[in-house]
Amino acid sequence: MSTPPTAASDSPTFMRRAWLVVGLLFPVALLNYLDRQMIASMKVSVMGDIQDIGSEENWGHMLASFKWVYAIFSPIGGYIADRFSRKLTICGSLFVWSLITWLTGHVGSFNELYWARTMMGISEAFYIPAALALITDYHTGGTRSRAVGVHQMGIYCGVMVGGFAGFVADAPDLGWRFMFDFTGLAGILYAIPLLLLLRDVPRQTSLDSNGDVSARPSVGVAVVELLTNRNFILLVMYFTLPALAAWVVRDWMPAILQKAFNISQGKAGVSASLYWQGAALLSAILGGWLADRWMRRSERGRIHVSAIGMMLIVPAMFGVGNAPALNSFALAVAALILFGVGWGFFDCNNMPILSQIVRPELRATGYGIMNFVSMMCGGVADWGFGAMTDRGVPLNMIFGVFALVCVFSLVLVLMIRPKPGT
Repeated sequence: MSTPPTAASDSPTFMRRAWLVVGLLFPVALLNYLDRQMIASMKVSVMGDIQDIGSEENWGHMLASFKWVYAIFSPIGGYIADRFSRKLTICGSLFVWSLITWLTGHVGSFNELYWARTMMGISEAFYIPAALALITDYHTGGTRSRAVGVHQMGIYCGVMVGGFAGFVADAPDLGWRFMFDFTGLAGILYAIPLLLLLRDVPRQTSLDSNGDVSARPSVGVAVVELLTNRNFILLVMYFTLPALAAWVVRDWMPAILQKAFNISQGKAGVSASLYWQGAALLSAILGGWLADRWMRRSERGRIHVSAIGMMLIVPAMFGVGNAPALNSFALAVAALILFGVGWGFFDCNNMPILSQIVRPELRATGYGIMNFVSMMCGGVADWGFGAMTDRGVPLNMIFGVFALVCVFSLVLVLMIRPKPGT
């Protein structure tokens, strides 16, 4: 179990530092998802320029490759952040992925693009586990879900800004390569002040079953402890299954809307990202506030708020899948907004729930394992969706399956039993 927060963690100076950390990481989260999302909004331009991409399945394979290497390296990045320094892990990740983003704007073939996106997946994998673990290190009590929610807002802003990349790609004087050059340089430059201002917090002390202070675990001990934790396994499954739908929505919705409603690449990119990410942005703050308040009455408060979000995602999947067949752009937008509301409630509480079931020294590693499983499955979903699209499988059938998966996920989260006092 973990020792109670010290008096210093409740002091005004410490809390100012805690919120400063969230503020410093907000732009990093934005860049993290902008750099990975904008290629979906510029798909037509990229495929038109790099013609040896050839097919939807090849495009899906490239997206899947990013996710698979991201998945493999997420536990490694999490363990490094737990074992050494969260600050250095974050700053190093930002610098390297930003350099690769810049290089992506200079590729000339599908093979070069494929390997650039693969290397970006490796470098970005180190960020999220370290960042969320650092935030929960600072926010030890009644502000945890809100702090994570504010950080996740950066992710949603990144996806929304990425949605406008289609307009930049369509601009004759700019083009898709400009976006990669600009965002890559922005990340490289921001890594310098971030390294100077960001600080690790002294680690919380954990006690083993005998009441003795426990050391930072080795790789083997960490993996065994996590994988024999029933609640952790349930959370991994709960974290993974809804992400199958989310990755398809994030990566393929611009192309889906453009084809189904015969709209421009720019409008499709904005419509596919702005509505649901804007809704998620607002609901992450609301969900974080509600979860923190609910925790005053019940240790399952964050679980209940996350479950409410999952209940909203289920009908949203049916709406997204059926809108093209009904030729209703309004239904597509409404379903995406509902999906965003549900996703915000879900997303802002995953790390806080993890913090209730594992000790502090394993949080980044645990989140890395969650990312590993989720992204591996997300890569299969991306590749599979491209293959099914080539073979004419109806969208309402695909998203109907996603809806049923979310119903099962709802059952899983309600089975989690957090530790008292966490």
